[in-house]
Amino acid sequence: MARVESVHSQGEAHGSFQSYTLGFLCSIVLTVIPVAIVLGGWLEGKTKAVVLMTAGVLQLIVQLFFFMHLREEKKPRYNLISLMLGLVILVIIVAGSMWIMLYNMVAS
Repeated sequence: MARVESVHSQGEAHGSFQSYTLGFLCSIVLTVIPVAIVLGGWLEGKTKAVVLMTAGVLQLIVQLFFFMHLREEKKPRYNLISLMLGLVILVIIVAGSMWIMLYNMVAS
């Protein structure tokens, strides 16, 4: 039989069963809360938007730390730098799109 080696055998630190379980439970809770708010009609207006966006950001943080092992990365932190560049590009695209849609109403 051929010996199969995975990327995980290169000495990289990965999460334990406990950390994966905790991350999974946090993800479930952060998914159920917005679904309950939307389907139950519990909040309205800006409060609803803020709670949903906060849950989304917390979900992103849980995914990065528990499943993508962002905190366990050794130096140099290429993954963190790539993530930050991606976020900057995302903010520029979203902010630019919003600006164009809101303030460029020439032919109304």
